[in-house]
Amino acid sequence: MSQFDDLKERVYQANMELPRLGVVIHNFGNVSAVDRQRGIFAIKPSGVLYSVLKPQDIVIVDLECRVVEGTMNPSSDTKTHAVLYRHFPNIGGVVHTHSPFAVAWAQAQRPIPVYGTTHADHLHVDIPVTKMMSDEAIQGDYEVETGMQIVRRFADLSPDEVQMVLVAGHGPFAWGTTPEKAVYHAVIVEELAKMALYTEQVRGDVPRLKESLIQKHYLRKHGPGAYYGQRG
Repeated sequence: MSQFDDLKERVYQANMELPRLGVVIHNFGNVSAVDRQRGIFAIKPSGVLYSVLKPQDIVIVDLECRVVEGTMNPSSDTKTHAVLYRHFPNIGGVVHTHSPFAVAWAQAQRPIPVYGTTHADHLHVDIPVTKMMSDEAIQGDYEVETGMQIVRRFADLSPDEVQMVLVAGHGPFAWGTTPEKAVYHAVIVEELAKMALYTEQVRGDVPRLKESLIQKHYLRKHGPGAYYGQRG
């Protein structure tokens, strides 16, 4: 038994949602969850196929990415997760995938525009994309620099409101107050990427959704007078 068994199980289950929901294949993703009181987070091990992943394989690291418990190497994206946990204090889980539609927009280095109310139900802004990383950053501590690319992109955005981003040339990262919510946002960014691509294929000159509709759909779900869903 380990003092981290509950956290490992939770992160394992969150990771297994990614292939179940169709946003990853093989080993193309990772989920982590932070325990801020203990100053650690749990994350999927590097390169392990989802088909063979087990709860005991989940690795525990501290916020400086030193292994606290585990026999496998943690995800190669561990330092990126750590940067996000250090800079975004309200998040509890982080997800990175290579889901194809979101990756397509990241590779095109384009934000995903708000074209419809499905997007506006989740975000009142376009899904942001980072700048392309410089050669100096690529040759430096790459995974840390990936995290800092995201942090810099959020200089004028709230990570508590906008819980997903595209890293230019790379792919999507998403987060939430829990690892389960982070997985939800990872699925949402893929669906919104797919819808936006199909929309542009149907009409190449499609305009961004009118602002009044964006605000109506966003605020009815997230505003002070929100009435979407159940209460109590």
